[in-house]
Amino acid sequence: MATGTARQRTTAEGRPADRRLAQGRPPRGPSCAGCTPRPVQALAFGSPRRDTIPPVLDIGYALSRRHPDSPQTDYRRADRYALRHDLFLGDVYLADTEEDRELATAWGWVPVLDFAWALCDIAELLDQDPKGSRASRPQYAELDFTESADRLLFARRFGWVDIEAEWRPESERPLSFSHAELRREARDFLHDLLADLAEMHEELDENPLVWDLRARFPRVS
Repeated sequence: MATGTARQRTTAEGRPADRRLAQGRPPRGPSCAGCTPRPVQALAFGSPRRDTIPPVLDIGYALSRRHPDSPQTDYRRADRYALRHDLFLGDVYLADTEEDRELATAWGWVPVLDFAWALCDIAELLDQDPKGSRASRPQYAELDFTESADRLLFARRFGWVDIEAEWRPESERPLSFSHAELRREARDFLHDLLADLAEMHEELDENPLVWDLRARFPRVS
């Protein structure tokens, strides 16, 4: 069974120019055969930036029934590697619901908890400049998948973060959201996902790594 992980790191000022295409994207709702969709709530921005209508960020996932967790899994004692590499495989998406545009995987083996964890880390990596939203120097980060050469690329300029997927056409505009919204939605997604997973596997709530994760990335208003 293929497994994957999302990892994040800051990058140099330059980024690779090549872009690759993937075949298809996962559905968002119950029509996803073999998947368990997550209901998500999208929040609108407080003020517009480049468009007359502000973007609305939606982050979601679907668990794959083709790659279920082992029935012998001890969620209470699962270590960091298991939580980030081996468990809760499926697909994920980031979407601008105002423009009905999304970046989504369609592989079925993305560790969704690792994806949520990585997004929260990336939001912090993109906030290293003490000038915050007044910083003119671009800040970059990336999220890669171990079983694929494709990556999600993040670029923050001032208070806005552009998000591109290497499997999408180079001509397609990146999704763009405020950094504050990305941080808030990433943390909400993480907490909602953990609640969903704990509902399916009650012993997960007793895992010390999950306690630490919730404490490290509390919800923000």
